[in-house]
Amino acid sequence: MNELRELYQEVILDHSRKPRHFREMPEASHQADGHNPLCGDRVTVYLHLKGDVIEDVSFQGAGCSISTASASMMTDVLRGKTVAEAEALFERFHALVTSDPSHADENADAELGKLAVFAGVCEFPMRVKCASLSWHTMKAALEGAAAASTE
Repeated sequence: MNELRELYQEVILDHSRKPRHFREMPEASHQADGHNPLCGDRVTVYLHLKGDVIEDVSFQGAGCSISTASASMMTDVLRGKTVAEAEALFERFHALVTSDPSHADENADAELGKLAVFAGVCEFPMRVKCASLSWHTMKAALEGAAAASTE
């Protein structure tokens, strides 16, 4: 368990300090703004779809290390996924961070790859919204909504 905590901290800190795909995307076909009113985290998620495939994804915003790391890792994993695959990843990730018993499926956890480091977030209920903000925002963008909130 100690090793998992160390990995969790290392991965979170790396993505927080050096977020991947942190940029505006003027050519985005979908975008939404997300806000966590409890802590003030804000994120904008940009998606460029080609047909049903997420060809490019990026984000901008300001938030805590968990929020930033989650957005960074989300952009890494969504590139090249179909909309259906992105929606399925949202469900798996949300189940993981909220401790939903269905996340105990080893195959689902394996499909999450590095995102599995967020399993530790469920131990800190106030941080669940930080970790899931970018994911809710991505889902809102795919659904054509302009905004998402963790409330």
